[in-house]
Amino acid sequence: MSPIIGGALIDYYGGKRVMAWGVALWSMATFLTPWAASYSLVMLLTMRMLLGIAEGVAMPCMNNMVSRWFPRTERARAVGLSMAGFHLGSVIGLIFSPIIMAQTGVFGPFIIFGICGFLWLLVWMTAISRSPQSHSQISRSELLYILDGNENSIKVGTEKMPQSSSRLPPFGLLLSKLPTWAILAANCMHNWGYFIILSWMPVYFNTIYGVNLKQAAWFSAMPWAMMAALGCVAGACSDLLVQSGFTVTFVRKLMQSIGFLGPAVALLGLNTARNPSIASAWLTAAVGLSAFSQAGFLVNLQEIAPQYGGVLHGMSNTAGTFAAIIGTVGTGFFVEWMGSFQGFLTFTAVLYCISTVFWNLCATGDRIF
Repeated sequence: MSPIIGGALIDYYGGKRVMAWGVALWSMATFLTPWAASYSLVMLLTMRMLLGIAEGVAMPCMNNMVSRWFPRTERARAVGLSMAGFHLGSVIGLIFSPIIMAQTGVFGPFIIFGICGFLWLLVWMTAISRSPQSHSQISRSELLYILDGNENSIKVGTEKMPQSSSRLPPFGLLLSKLPTWAILAANCMHNWGYFIILSWMPVYFNTIYGVNLKQAAWFSAMPWAMMAALGCVAGACSDLLVQSGFTVTFVRKLMQSIGFLGPAVALLGLNTARNPSIASAWLTAAVGLSAFSQAGFLVNLQEIAPQYGGVLHGMSNTAGTFAAIIGTVGTGFFVEWMGSFQGFLTFTAVLYCISTVFWNLCATGDRIF
């Protein structure tokens, strides 16, 4: 539930302040994990719980800062680059953690990554401003360029200032509109497919092809690297289409359709693969094409509800997390019941197609709230 609470705080206090507290808490939890592990199991679980709670504000904060600092015609690229950092961070962690552990012991990565978090926090607090209006070195031409392309603003005298929420989020109002449900459903489907692939594909490849993906270097890095690359491509294509005159609604529907139908086709192709090389290519395509969702529902959050984008993002992430848990746990029961992985992959592909139809019927790029 931390993304919802964090999202509400972000809408009120802004992304800079909430992100700072989130990074401070999860860096502290990471740094103290070795001590907690040596102290007691309860303390270790407390540190890991604190880490998860604090990390819940990261995505809503990212979206809040992007909406403040980038006009609509550049927002998808900004989200793509931000998410590329998210995915590449996973790659860096997977590559360097074994090296660090070999040199410093099993607790080394916790200490080093915790310190890196505090160093990043120093840069964040000193170099980043809450909004363009509060930046001391921004030129007036750049400020006007950002504000003129940003729908989340109201006039105050001759200047434009961002709106902010001054009361509890209207959850009932947010849930009363179909575009909200389109975003919730899209996040659920995205997380369902993403976490099933990452969690169960090692078992799938070992069962079908006798290949141990946990010992395959490409599986440790390729999914995140491919998502980082194609997420940037999706963002660039999305912004180019908007700048070319296509409606935001059309572009969001197109990007999200690719982000769903692409993985659906890839999973069906995975079912037909006769050798692990072809199967790995289909798997990489499924993960990579899902990154087009970043230029779909992930950007759409701030477009339909700029004033409540943080809490809406939190609601979306919470729903997506539950979907990921259900999908990851349910896969084992479904495979046992069906007797094969292929049936579940086909089922997931069908869910992708249904979600595409629902998105195209209910989503919009216009402001609703």
